[in-house]
Formats: sequence, structure tokens, C-alpha cells
Amino acid sequence: MRYAPMYEQAYSHSAALMGSFSPLAMIVVDPLADQLLAANPIACEMLNIDGPLPLATPFSHRLSAGLPLWVSFTDEALVQETAWSDDLVLLDMLRQPYRVEVYAQRLGDSEQLLMTLIDRNKAEQRRAKAELGRQHRQGEVGWQRVEQVFERIEKQNHLILSAAGEGIYGLDAEGKTTFVNPAAERILGWSTEDMVAHDAHLMFHHTHADGSHFPVQECPIHASFSDGQVHHVDNEVFWHKNGEAIPVEYTSTPIFEMGRLVGAVVLFRDIRERKRAEQQLRDALAEVEALKQRLELENEYLQEEIKAELNHRDIVGDSPAVAKLIKQIQMVAPTSANVLISGESGTGKELIARAIHAGSTRSDRPLIRVNCAAIPRDLFESEFFGHVKGAFTGAVQDRPGRFELAHGGTLFLDEVGEIPLELQSKLLRVLQDQQFERVGENRTQEVDVRVIAATNRELRGMIDVGHFREDLYFRLNVFPIDSVPLRKRIEDVPQLARHFLHRACLKFNKPGVRIPPAQLEILQRYPWPGNIRELENVIERQVIVTQDRRLVFDDLLLGEPPRSLSRASSELTAAHDRGQQSETPLLTEHALSQRQRESTLAALSKAGGKVSGAGGAAELLGIKPTTLASRLNKWGIDARDFRKKEPRLSSPQHTLD
Repeated sequence: MRYAPMYEQAYSHSAALMGSFSPLAMIVVDPLADQLLAANPIACEMLNIDGPLPLATPFSHRLSAGLPLWVSFTDEALVQETAWSDDLVLLDMLRQPYRVEVYAQRLGDSEQLLMTLIDRNKAEQRRAKAELGRQHRQGEVGWQRVEQVFERIEKQNHLILSAAGEGIYGLDAEGKTTFVNPAAERILGWSTEDMVAHDAHLMFHHTHADGSHFPVQECPIHASFSDGQVHHVDNEVFWHKNGEAIPVEYTSTPIFEMGRLVGAVVLFRDIRERKRAEQQLRDALAEVEALKQRLELENEYLQEEIKAELNHRDIVGDSPAVAKLIKQIQMVAPTSANVLISGESGTGKELIARAIHAGSTRSDRPLIRVNCAAIPRDLFESEFFGHVKGAFTGAVQDRPGRFELAHGGTLFLDEVGEIPLELQSKLLRVLQDQQFERVGENRTQEVDVRVIAATNRELRGMIDVGHFREDLYFRLNVFPIDSVPLRKRIEDVPQLARHFLHRACLKFNKPGVRIPPAQLEILQRYPWPGNIRELENVIERQVIVTQDRRLVFDDLLLGEPPRSLSRASSELTAAHDRGQQSETPLLTEHALSQRQRESTLAALSKAGGKVSGAGGAAELLGIKPTTLASRLNKWGIDARDFRKKEPRLSSPQHTLD
């Protein structure tokens, strides 16, 4: 008998009761302390205890899922001093379960119980053997009858195995097949004769799904022979006799005989249909995700259109050029013809494109804008046609291209002259056939897209030098529209200025700001190299900086005295009538700015660095001191540099000005 040291004296009397020669397994347990206190050799053998008793481990850990039954059983034994049960299951030190029949007796007045354990499996075998022997002795059943009983049991088991829809086969401890049911033969293609007595792992479990070798030491089925545990796997393959990989899930259950591992039974299921269903589900989810992404991208473009508030009514102006433009838009918008809008930067080419789209039958679908000048050269194809996951480094998911997003709508190619020459042929194919392939995909997709292109470059000149395909040019230039620069519709400047002023006042929350008539004349005299975009920016800037709700544009003409257009026109007419022979010299903007800067430097030098007041540079130039200060700040000139300096004796390296 093994005892915990602290209990040696307390249980010396139990040692006599539980002698080392007792044929029954006997233990002493303290149910309240949840400890195993003593065990005889038979109990140690049953529970697989080789060393000292596991006092540190609660005895309830040996009870599997039967803890409630144990509590009820021990309470009964402590109250009534004896108890019996055949419902308990004990786990040995290797976590192997034993169904046991337990008889418990309370030890005196203590809280400990003396228990006798009987392995129910062995007890039932002994009872069955005894019953057979008794019947044989009594002449009721002969050995022939016993064999018939076992034959009937074996036949019933065979029928069960044959009827099972899952594949079932048995293995001995060496991994050789012992039996195979018909479902396993059907799934694997091997017959019973092929498999029985042969190594199952080498026959159909030798390789992973990716083709790599599957060592038998790593096989979960063979692990059951060593650890005695049930192993369930749901993502491996068995190999058919014809070499086909069959996805399977299986459960390997160890077989014990007299407490010794003798093999395993493997139940497996062909999950090809499940895999196909899962793949279909993944494909469907990917398609839903792609549609979701497409809708999100389309929504972004639609939101941009809503925020832009652009349609043909926002083309402001009464000039003949604007009237012609609106007429062209009204003619081409209802058609599906491609349009090429040409003009300088800032003339409103995108505004024209949006007006055409808004007047078309495609207005309920998005207008997708592509700024060709902002796309990296190596990403043009992906941006236009999309890509699939893994098509190139960084392609972590499928992404639709701009043509796909514009399906049923309009694609606006801004700065179309920036498209690389090698991509122009693919773009031409889409325009001709309305078909394309995503990058990394061979599947051809069809689209219904109207293309509006815009450029500030001379495409004819690019064709001559081989930088733009002539056939693509003709495909885009079905209906050409010229976006007239602002200097050729200067009569629209006042109307445009008021339009932009109204929007700027709302944008910056500055109501009541106005443009005096004299300042409108200044706006009309300026050549507007940046066109309408420059005019809008100038108006917004002045709305931000104005302090008296009056916009002033004195700096716009670089110091030129304000005068009306009628006065300037009359002066030119008078000069012509006087027959002046000499022509007024023409100055570029740069030359005019340089001359103004030189004049300002001369004035500062003459005024000794004085900016305002009597004799100051502003008075000499005939402009406001604030205007002069603004120009000096823009040019980075410090008026103090023009002040006369006194000699500094302590610094011989400086000289007098």
C-alpha cells in the first residue's frame, strides 16, 4: 500500500484491510479534500501510477465528465457509511477512461472513504465467460451454438459496415489494413484484396494535396497508435487508385485489447461536393464584394458630381462663343458619339463634358473621370482595365478598372494626350469592339461606354512626330468641340466674375461683398492666361482678404493706371487718326513686370528706402503704400536695404553705401 507520509499513522489499519496481496483494486479517498490518500498495487496498476501518489492533483481530475455523479455518490457514502455505483468513469494517468463498479465504506468517524474498484469491462467478460461455462456444464448450449452466436454477431457487424455510407477501414499496430468496407473501396478505387495486409499510408495517404511528401511519422492516423487518442482531421487528401487527389475528412479511433493498443479504426468521408459548394460560396462572396466595391467607387464619383453642381446651365456667358458652345452641346449630348474637347487649361473642358453627359440618355449612370496626366506610366493599364488579385506586386485583391465602372455611362479622359503610345492600341480596341481584359486575366469582358476626351495639346502635331496614333485620334474626334479661352470672350468676364463672387461669398460666409464697376473694367483689361480657373481663383482670393467688402484688383495689371475700355479705345483711334508713323512698342508680361520692378527699385533708391509719406517711393510711383508694400513682399525686396548707412569703424569689412 502506498501512503502520503502525513497519513501513514492515520491509515495503518486500512493498510491491513488493503494488503498488497488483495486481488481487488482498493483506494482511500478524502472527498472533501479532493485527494487520493492511498492505493494498493492493483489500483496503482489500473490507474497507471508508477511513482509516488499524485497528491498535488485533485482526485476529481480523474473523473472525466462524471463529477456530479461522484459528488452524489460520496455524499451518500459519508451519510449512510456505505454506497455502491456502476455509473462512474475514472481516468488513469494517461487519461484513458475506465468504466468502474465502486463500493465505498466510510472509515470510522473520519471523512475518508475506502473504495473497491472493479473494471466493468473485465467484470462483464468474466461474467459472460462464467455464464457460458455454466450453460455448457448444464448442457443448455453446446460449443457449436456458441460459434453460431459469434457468427451471427460477425454477420451483423459486416452488414452494418456494408451499409455505412462513409468509408471505414481498420489498421493493426504496424499500419497494415485489416478490413475495408464497400464504401471505402468505392471512394478509393482499391479493392479489399488490394488493401488488406498492405500499408495503408503508403498506398493512399503518402502525399499532401500540394504534392509534397507526407512522412508517416506526421500522420494523425498513426499517432493514434502511440498516444491512444482520437484524431479528427477535416482538410487532407487520400489518393485514388487512378492518381486523383480526393479531399477527405476522417476520424482515427484507437483500438484497445486488454488495455493494450492494437490498432485503429478510420472512418472517412469524401468531401469533394462540400469543397465545390464552399468554392462556389467563396466565388459568390467575391462577386458580391466586387459589386460592393464597384458600387462604392461609383458612389464616390456620383458624390463628386453632386458636389460639383455642374451642368449646361453653369456655362455662364452671353458671348457668341458661349452661344455656339451651348448649341454644340445640345446637338451632340443625346447621341452616343465620342467627343474630343480641345482648349487651353482652365477653360472649363470638364464642365463641357459634364454638360454633355447630363444631357444624354446615360445621365442616370455615372460619369467616370480619368486624369491621364496624374497616372503613373506603369499603372495606366490597371487603372483603365482593372486587375485581378496577384496580377502584380501590390495587387492584393481584384479591382475593377475605369471602363468597367463606367459601364452604361460616360468615361471622361482628361488630358488624353498623356496616354502612353503602347497603351493607345488597347484603348483603340475598347473603343472599336467595346471589349477588354483585366490585367492578369484572360476572360474578355464587354462594356457599353461613351468616351469624351479632352486635351490642351495639339494632337495633330503629336501625330506628326509619332507620339499619338492617328487612328485613335479619328476614333475620339467624332464630334470636335473647341473650348474658347477667356481672352476671346472677354465680354463674359463681368458675368463670370459676379457668378464666382456669389459662390465665393457662400463658400467663405462673407455676404455683401461687391465688385465696383471700375474694378470690373480692370478685370476686362487683363489677358487671363489662366483662363476661367484663374478668374475664379482671383475672385476667391480677394473675397478672403477684403476688409471693406469691396474687391480691389489694382495689382492685377501690375501698376497700370486704371482706365476704361472706351477711353483706351478712343486713344488708339485718335493716335491712328493723327497718322502717327511710330508704333507703340509691345511688351510681354515678363518684360512689363521686369520694367515695373526696375522702376520700383529706382524709386526706392531715390527715396532712400522710404516707402510711404511725402517723398516716399509710393508717392513717386503714384500708387498706394499698401500696394507698394505688397509688391515688395512678392519680389522679396527689403526697403531698408536702400537706406543710407553710416560707416561702422568697428567693422572694417563693411564699406559705405
